[in-house]
Amino acid sequence: MQELEDRKLKILQAIIQNYLETGEPVGSRTISKYTDLNLSSATIRNEMSDLEDMGYIFQPHTSAGRVPSDKGYRFYVDMLLKDRIKEVEDMKNILVEKADKLENLLQQVAKLLAANTNYTTMITTPQYKKRVKFIQLTELDEKQLLAVLVFERNIVKNKIINLSVPLNKEILFKLNIVLNTFLQGLDLGEINLPVITKMKEQAGEYRAIVNDILDTIMQAVSEDDDIQIYTSGTTNILKYPELSDRDKASELLYTLEEKRLLTELIQDRIEDENNRGIQVYIGDETPVETMKDCAVVTATYEIEEGVYGKVGIIGPKRMDYEKVVGTLQTLMMQLDDIFKTNNKT
Repeated sequence: MQELEDRKLKILQAIIQNYLETGEPVGSRTISKYTDLNLSSATIRNEMSDLEDMGYIFQPHTSAGRVPSDKGYRFYVDMLLKDRIKEVEDMKNILVEKADKLENLLQQVAKLLAANTNYTTMITTPQYKKRVKFIQLTELDEKQLLAVLVFERNIVKNKIINLSVPLNKEILFKLNIVLNTFLQGLDLGEINLPVITKMKEQAGEYRAIVNDILDTIMQAVSEDDDIQIYTSGTTNILKYPELSDRDKASELLYTLEEKRLLTELIQDRIEDENNRGIQVYIGDETPVETMKDCAVVTATYEIEEGVYGKVGIIGPKRMDYEKVVGTLQTLMMQLDDIFKTNNKT
């Protein structure tokens, strides 16, 4: 690729793309209309002659146009992969920037709620179904593949897959087609036994590799299943006598800091569409043992359709419910405005 100057690159690309579309040898007159170079047919013929000498194209018979050689096809595929990798990297940089902004916003929300209510607050990162958008398998060496998994909302995961036997490029191409044909648009719950069986039938003797790739997809998806929870005002709990007993307070503070039990509570509620409004859990209604003397009020924020997170306020059972509910309702409207504005930009 490095040996080709910009003009030759564009002409070669035009030849390959035109030949892929028509299956007919490509002449200089066609290229003069196909590119934005504004070159004469004579100049294009000279460049095509150079490309032929370099082995990228050839003339099937006298007076015919040119068709791509194996070297030309290799150039085209490598260029596509290079462009795809750049797109993925650019996408990842944008996502990292957005994630940082969202993290800061959620932390600020938790702090403001704690200061405004004088209770303990928590807020989760958004959760959503992860649908497969695109899968690209690329050979690293004889023993390893790079699997680039792109999910909806441009979540990108890179995984290394170890091979027991090397794969030729034809088999790798076939596996890419099989994976994308069967998995595009599916979320984890839709990748069921019938889908997997059909994929393995298509893969034939390489079904073990398909199995490894499916395991990799499951692993990549499940890595993000842990909800991140930000808390604030944890020591506000100690302001209320009924919660300030040393042992109870210690257990409650541990729950708030360790967060695993909070995750179970939030996940259980967010998966049920009936629990997407404001919910109030008093005493024994709360499944977390250390919070039986507390009340928990939660609300759902929505970044976009199908992408939800939870905000929660934890206090004594005698908390000011009217104030807490009103505060959460106002917050939900403010977050809705923020996310709608961000989604437009």
